[in-house]
Amino acid sequence: MQSVEDKILRRIRGKPKGWVFTANDFWDIGSAETTRKALKKICDRGRINRIARGLYYNPRMHPKLGVLPPTPEDIVAAIKTKQHTKTQPTGAYAANILGLSTQVPGKVIFLTDGPDKQLKVGNRTIQLKNRSPRSMAGAGHITGLFIQALKHIGEKRFTERHLKILRNRLEPKQKKRLEKDIRLAPGWIAAVVRKLGKEPACD
Repeated sequence: MQSVEDKILRRIRGKPKGWVFTANDFWDIGSAETTRKALKKICDRGRINRIARGLYYNPRMHPKLGVLPPTPEDIVAAIKTKQHTKTQPTGAYAANILGLSTQVPGKVIFLTDGPDKQLKVGNRTIQLKNRSPRSMAGAGHITGLFIQALKHIGEKRFTERHLKILRNRLEPKQKKRLEKDIRLAPGWIAAVVRKLGKEPACD
């Protein structure tokens, strides 16, 4: 019969490289204590990397750069699954995801309805900040990302160039979702949503 360690390794190998996970992802294989011990052994042998306490990574390799760090989204997704919480990228990172900014912040901030948490992964800090349900409106959907990205840009700095980027980047179903959730957006951001559905004027 396969050991708990073998079963865990088999599941890890069945996932894409770059998978971030916790012991909770193996709840059906063994007890919490047995799973944690098996993960520690696998990590000690260099088969997986430990990001933080209870958080592991099946590393992706680059032929020249070596081990690539996990993405903030993958890390937060694993935490969110473990804690059964909602999360929402915010600030410069949200703007970067939507292509509205080329800035890649060293500190990535996510809003959450769970506990505050901060992780250091390589040269990057990932921070989860607890917020009220109202602040989490649209979390997990394009609506939340859109609102947070535009709040970071600001009404006075938002230009036609930003609008063009959004028109080209967002899929039709995402635009429809924004129109459906327009009531969640501040007034000026709701006005941007309405402009997205209009064809740009010809020069």
